[in-house]
Amino acid sequence: MNKLGNYITGNWITGDGDGQLLYNAVTADVIGAASTKGLDFKSIAEYARTVGNPALRKMTFHARGNMLKALAMHLRNHLDKFYAISYQTGATKADSWVDIEGGIGNLFANASLRRKFPDEVFCIDGESHNLSKHNTFMGTHILTPKEGVAIHINAFNFPVWGMLEKIAVNLLAGMPCIVKPATVTSYLTEAVVKEIIASKILPEGSLQLICGSAGDLLDHVTSQDVVTFTGSAATGLMLKSNPNILRENTPFTMEADSLNCIVLGEDAVPGTAEWDIFVKEVRREMTLKAGQRCTGIRRIFVPENKMEAMWTTIGASLSQTTIGNPLNEKVRMGSLAGETQRKEVKEQVQKLLASSQIVYGSLDSVEVIDADASKGAFLSPVLLMNNTPHSSSEPHNIEAFGPVSTIMPYKNIDDAIALSKLGKGSLVSTIVTANYKTAQQYVVGAASHHGRILVLNNECAKESTGHGSPLPLLVHGGPGRAGGGEEMGGIRGVKHYLQRTAIQGSPTTITAITNVYQPNAQGKDPGKHPFKKYFEELEIGDQIITDKRTITSEDIDKFADLSGDHFYAHIKTTDFTGTMFEQQVAHGYFIMSIAAGLFVDSYEINPVLLNYGIDELRFTKPVYPGAEVYIRFTCKEKLPNDKRVIEKPEDFKRGDDIDKGIVKWLVEFLDETNEITGVATILTMVKKKNQ
Repeated sequence: MNKLGNYITGNWITGDGDGQLLYNAVTADVIGAASTKGLDFKSIAEYARTVGNPALRKMTFHARGNMLKALAMHLRNHLDKFYAISYQTGATKADSWVDIEGGIGNLFANASLRRKFPDEVFCIDGESHNLSKHNTFMGTHILTPKEGVAIHINAFNFPVWGMLEKIAVNLLAGMPCIVKPATVTSYLTEAVVKEIIASKILPEGSLQLICGSAGDLLDHVTSQDVVTFTGSAATGLMLKSNPNILRENTPFTMEADSLNCIVLGEDAVPGTAEWDIFVKEVRREMTLKAGQRCTGIRRIFVPENKMEAMWTTIGASLSQTTIGNPLNEKVRMGSLAGETQRKEVKEQVQKLLASSQIVYGSLDSVEVIDADASKGAFLSPVLLMNNTPHSSSEPHNIEAFGPVSTIMPYKNIDDAIALSKLGKGSLVSTIVTANYKTAQQYVVGAASHHGRILVLNNECAKESTGHGSPLPLLVHGGPGRAGGGEEMGGIRGVKHYLQRTAIQGSPTTITAITNVYQPNAQGKDPGKHPFKKYFEELEIGDQIITDKRTITSEDIDKFADLSGDHFYAHIKTTDFTGTMFEQQVAHGYFIMSIAAGLFVDSYEINPVLLNYGIDELRFTKPVYPGAEVYIRFTCKEKLPNDKRVIEKPEDFKRGDDIDKGIVKWLVEFLDETNEITGVATILTMVKKKNQ
């Protein structure tokens, strides 16, 4: 008997006893067994905190991001192996692509997020605040990795994506993790983890895997740990109520069962693009992964005068879905994850039948290709109809986690919004409409009860990722029944694993702590013009004060003629009565241009390769003719700029062979009264010294 391994405390270890048998969902053959009996869960957690956590905390955000990128590229080399195992879960090639390559894509997406963070082991969060009259006392917030371990308890439906989408975020944040996949499909998770560990890309202790029961693991969590759970609301509530989690105030993020819905706009009628898009979306969500998706469409809302036409059309579309062995290229829907799962789905459908009727499909029979329906966990798509959605509680409270959905009528868009809320919180809702007013009304009205809303129509359907696809840069989670959590979401998701701390002190002190120049901090004498320094030579706080330049009315006139900007405030003959200005005022962009002329050292080629852009630009005080302006120019922040990966010689672009970084500069415009008239953050691309 093949027994799955648990990767813990730096070793692959099998649990004691016979363990739980694992079956091929298509053939019902035994694959192996999983056991965690005899494991010391307290030691596993402590190993992550004492070995994995310090190693990750020493790495900068950019180093962690590049680590994720390397891991993603490594896993791409083993796709065939993962697909071969995935078929045993009942997944088709399309199902497996979402799980396997979708999960790897999550690693790539989070790796690219490194550019949103500094090349530090911590980062500043939000704006800084001056807290004193004379600019000597200020405050800001920083984010640092928690000193614990992230514990991920995952669902059976996405054994690869479910793991990778979570660990990508905690690893980028600088926290190690323990992954506990659902046992029934844990053999696929184990295969991926084996490749991760073999690659030696992650520091030791960064990732541990337990295949089987989580034992008393949650009894040993601390306030520095984070627990995430994906699965049923009942199980999530039980875990969240663990006395130790409550006592330690351990952050707990839950993604639970969700009665997601799709709404057909009143403008969509047979023959329109939106009608066809709606039918296609419902069919895809009912059959992809055999409906075993936390984002699957469980409730279908259609205008009451279009009910029969719609359920008939959906039924006809579902009838074209071929079911059977996922290894057969003709098959479009495989099996459920196992016989236990099929039995549970049937039981839930029986509960739904208390107020609904089946209008397509069967619980008792299913035609399959290249498989034995009596052995594999196959189930026909089942479309139910309920004509009394307001008085029937079952469709809004019972989820059959398979290829099952219920179609229901609504009277108007306000009624559709009200019905969507009866699900008491979901991960995602979709409205299919070409009417922008209807779309706005639904989104604003329903947003409080949904974690994500997709507005689908002919404009975006071809490129839309679809109702059921969570994306790395958007939050994945929902209120109420959906668990109240948020996963992914770009930077938002990373912050779940970071501790926010307010810090206060003088601007110069805060600059020294954060390695980001703070306004009113003491500048440094750079010794030479900063533009003559290579990236490595520049120091945060390097500062120059430029010469002054007198602004004349003729300057303003010339800039107006050159730019074509003859806004009334820049014309000296304007009657300024009732305006914001006393007299002719200089263009803000003219002052910005003058600033560049004052701070740029332009007489010879230097390490500055180019101007990369402007992040912030504000004009805070009018500049009138006769004003003497000068610039305080300070090195604010330094960021790495990775070389572009060039796969083909013809992809090479001028400058790709140059090592460089991005430097942010604080540009302050001052006048003869030493008051700030404007401020900007400009970016330059600066060459590194040793090429």
